[in-house]
Amino acid sequence: MANYSQVIFFELIGFSKVPEKYNLVLAFTMFIVYSTALVVNGAVILLIFISHHLHQPMYIFIVNLALSDLLFDTITLPKFIAKYWFQAGRLSFFECFLQLFFVHWLGSLDSFLLMVMAGDRYVAICKPLRYSSIVTYRVTVVSCSASWLVVAILVLMVPLLVAQLSFPGQTQVYSCFCSASALMRSAYGDVMNTRQTILIVALYLLLVPLAIVLLSYAIIILKIHLSGSSGNWQKLFYTCTTHLLVLSLYFIPRVFIYIANYAKLVLPPDISTLILCIYSYLPHIANPIIYCLRTAEIKNTLRNLVRRSIGSAV
Repeated sequence: MANYSQVIFFELIGFSKVPEKYNLVLAFTMFIVYSTALVVNGAVILLIFISHHLHQPMYIFIVNLALSDLLFDTITLPKFIAKYWFQAGRLSFFECFLQLFFVHWLGSLDSFLLMVMAGDRYVAICKPLRYSSIVTYRVTVVSCSASWLVVAILVLMVPLLVAQLSFPGQTQVYSCFCSASALMRSAYGDVMNTRQTILIVALYLLLVPLAIVLLSYAIIILKIHLSGSSGNWQKLFYTCTTHLLVLSLYFIPRVFIYIANYAKLVLPPDISTLILCIYSYLPHIANPIIYCLRTAEIKNTLRNLVRRSIGSAV
């Protein structure tokens, strides 16, 4: 494997049908996307970190989600930008497979974090009097840490399986980063067993959290419906709208891709890359903005910090 890996390079192709004259436009667009994601996620992490009154379970979940998104973008976008800006899209064997691991780890981690956030909303709405005793700081930290660790262990088999495949010395990756599906398209020989195993792992990492999320919200809606209180419906709307928006951005495109793969629907490489970019990077920009716009405590904290900064400047 050592000798084998030393002679293999992976070349990111990105959008193969886009003329070269648009390379700088693409690079600048992705640079704006990365810069925006970096600023908004970094601002949310910093804001919650320095504001002690935001050291609450829900905001700890938000920090973990923002950190995961920020790391994902930092591991993938600079190389993708360099491919179009400097024509430097080549990755070594180890660089590609390291990126492969982090892509699947951080991409799958979001579904587990959204799952524990749904559990937090369930307790907050269905058991409000016991919320502080159930969702403690320790429980929150342990659940977040366990999500990072469990997903890392489960995802580790993805690069290990893909690394057993045979690749040409100069492998073209028709994607914006090294992913299992993109690499298997360029591998030699029969990849069906590897594809099926990775699909099972991916479905588990996506569908199990999704099922728990849907179950928790079904119980929430049923409980509020049985209560028959319009005030409770308003509480549900204001408490869960933010989370449901984030869930929609994350789960719907991924479910579509898995259904397309299951139905053996072959999408053109550029269309697949575009969909991948949309569901990988759009939520990373939208999530912190949605939380800031819909969460009163974050808005008030941000407003107070701005006023304090203006006052000190004057």
